[in-house]
Amino acid sequence: MEPEEELTPPLELPTEDAIALLERGEITIEGRLVNASNATLYCAVSADGVTAACVYKPVAGERPLWDFPDGTLAEREVAAYEVSAASGWGIVPPTVYREGPAGPGMVQLWIAEDESVDVAQLMRRRDRDELRRIAVFDAVINNSDRKGGHLLPHPSGHVYGVDHGVSFHEDDKLRTVLWQWAGRQLPDDATEVLRRLRRELDGRLGETLFRLLTTAEVRRTKARVDRLLSTRRHPEPSEDWPAVPWPPM
Repeated sequence: MEPEEELTPPLELPTEDAIALLERGEITIEGRLVNASNATLYCAVSADGVTAACVYKPVAGERPLWDFPDGTLAEREVAAYEVSAASGWGIVPPTVYREGPAGPGMVQLWIAEDESVDVAQLMRRRDRDELRRIAVFDAVINNSDRKGGHLLPHPSGHVYGVDHGVSFHEDDKLRTVLWQWAGRQLPDDATEVLRRLRRELDGRLGETLFRLLTTAEVRRTKARVDRLLSTRRHPEPSEDWPAVPWPPM
């Protein structure tokens, strides 16, 4: 990250308070994550005497991609948060779409990471319910870039997932490092969550996604949930495209 100076530290907030702060707080850019492929800015967001660290990804800093429409990655990040919130799994940190210092973009609460955890080892484990839920979540949103570096182990033991800009494509593009449950039966709790998501996709969640994605992309999201509920199994890698993103970390 640049520059090397004292940065606003992460702040733990209840979800509603975090969303309110992200939506209306004043954003101050403090640094840039130089290893990110798109402009990813470390910022402070402040309102009513409360200041927290956040990530700001302006649309203007998005790198054009051959398979995703230009200027849509920030909205896809917010769509991923909305699905995560509806699932109740809390995978994606609080995220909003708003105007910022460099124009409109995605703003997400910065999460403190447990740096003692070896993510390369973590992502191979089969005994972590949090990882298995992320695998189901990625199948729903059609995440084409679940790298190990996009898993954030929190000191509480919870594992967050970030960087969902290349999700929700109409074509199947699931690429992930979490294939350890491929073809296995879904846990009962995941099936119940999928049933609830499917109902909400025909209701409030669907209305929200229609504002962030295309009609076809929302329909395909519904179809992916239907397929998961029909098979009741984790998807398996396709032979038509690379199953693991590169680099995997």
